[in-house]
Amino acid sequence: MLETPVGELLLTTDGAALTAVYFERHRDGSDRRPAAAQRPGARDDHHPVLVAARTQLGEYFERRRTVFDLPLAPVGTAFQQGVWRALLDIPFGATTSYGDIARRLGLPPGASRAVGLANGSNPISIIVPCHRVIGSDGSLTGYGGGLDRKRYLLDLEADLLF
Repeated sequence: MLETPVGELLLTTDGAALTAVYFERHRDGSDRRPAAAQRPGARDDHHPVLVAARTQLGEYFERRRTVFDLPLAPVGTAFQQGVWRALLDIPFGATTSYGDIARRLGLPPGASRAVGLANGSNPISIIVPCHRVIGSDGSLTGYGGGLDRKRYLLDLEADLLF
């Protein structure tokens, strides 16, 4: 667990890479711990991957880090994996829309809904920056951690740019 300005984060590893960063309490108040978090060693506080992730997230919230350098292994479908890789290309402090991601991935018109569903399934919050995806009209849209957390993360990043 990692205490942050946006609440407690649950971090897990598969032994080689970071597999999840979840909010302890989801926007609906439920506990969304992934089943993988129950595997032996998945939450070993002393595992080097989790130590590095906690350090880098701490630096991010202290406004001392804009890029994460961690081994990542999110579990998902090939489509989800493609969307999550596209999220990693969104620069710190920038935002983009679901439609923009769909176009970058070469998907047909109307695929923004599928991109949104994949975005919402991202298991590595903050580090795989799904919070940087907004509506095509510039509005804040759904975020697994809740819109208040999304606004906080976007504001934190914007503050560092100016």
